[in-house]
Amino acid sequence: MLSTLKNAWKIPDLKKRILYTLAMLIIFRLGAAIPVPGIDKMKLATLFTADEGLIGFFNLMSGGAFKNFTIFALGISPYITASIIVNLLQIAIPSLEAMAKEGEAGRKKLAQFTRYGTVILALIQSFGISVGFFRQAFITYNAQSVAISVITLTAGTAFLMYLGEKINENGIGNGISLFIFAGIIAGIPDATIRIGSQLMAGELSILSIMVFLIIAVIVIMGVIYIQQGARKVPVQYAKRVVGRKMYGGHNTHIPLKVNQAGVIPVIFAISLLMFPITIAQFWPSSGFYLWISTYFNSTTLLYNTLNAVLIIFFTYFYTSVIFNPMEVSENMKKNGGFIPGIRPGRPTTEYLTRTMNRLTMAGAVFLAAIATLPNVILALGELQISFGGTSLLIVVGVALETMKQIEAQMVMRHYQGFLK
Repeated sequence: MLSTLKNAWKIPDLKKRILYTLAMLIIFRLGAAIPVPGIDKMKLATLFTADEGLIGFFNLMSGGAFKNFTIFALGISPYITASIIVNLLQIAIPSLEAMAKEGEAGRKKLAQFTRYGTVILALIQSFGISVGFFRQAFITYNAQSVAISVITLTAGTAFLMYLGEKINENGIGNGISLFIFAGIIAGIPDATIRIGSQLMAGELSILSIMVFLIIAVIVIMGVIYIQQGARKVPVQYAKRVVGRKMYGGHNTHIPLKVNQAGVIPVIFAISLLMFPITIAQFWPSSGFYLWISTYFNSTTLLYNTLNAVLIIFFTYFYTSVIFNPMEVSENMKKNGGFIPGIRPGRPTTEYLTRTMNRLTMAGAVFLAAIATLPNVILALGELQISFGGTSLLIVVGVALETMKQIEAQMVMRHYQGFLK
């Protein structure tokens, strides 16, 4: 890995992309330290007496921005939710499905719909937390202070969405995933200090820490295994003579990954699971909020069951979005390619679909297990922290995907990277 980064640093264009990405992440971290206007820090501190449950994980995902009620308190969760809605609507509405197949022009239109949806959801969520959970944190609570808060939080989310798109265009990696990655990483020092304090005070045992470290190693190894796993489907190309030149006649393969969707299903699942607590914040003193806080957090069976089901669903859903067996089959047929023992055309499409479905099932179940089992194990013990299996999965998964992008750039320039 270090050699890959060292070689990448020698290439001006790649170095520029890496520095651009780092600059965007620095802006994200700086924004996470700018508080919403009109907030009393002393009052704000009294709202957080613990760091467990979905509130703690929401804060971890935002890199502490939520707990400190800064301009990036909502993070990019409205954007992720809007993306889910737009993708699901493509299945339900034929016109949107047709738009998705129009190529670059159609994708730009759908991206614009996602931006509109992001702003609408950000307005709703920012209003919810301003009049609900953070109501007591204002110096003076009135319509003006709430309006300023809503506008500031919505603008912060819109700005993060813009920065994420710029990373996709001019940087390295997926901008949205990298913001979540940076938020989780930024929360590790505080979590470590808190665990150390609990250990020194006798509230935690060495055994609990050892269990957590073992789980962390297992999760990291599991994520690497599932991210690297792939089935190579052999493809042969028939020889063709065009003019005086001969084309084809060579063998290659299609790499069908066990986890084609990466960590996107996990991020989507977490975003949906966070939505109920955002709604509950409209009524912080209600029984609904109490029920959500008690039964809808990472230590409960309900939460982890829903998390696993959503991860499996979104793994299948997102895989179907990014991998089209019919399109692959048609491209192979046009170029004279075929899978040995499988006829070109519809039989090839059906074969690729069956193979991908089997791989996706294995990947989805494994992904759900890695995300939920550590939470269950930690919940059974005395170590209650927000940095659990899901956080580890996202961090390792995003890091691997980003390094793969750098690796691809290195291969294009005839360098070898750490994945070889």
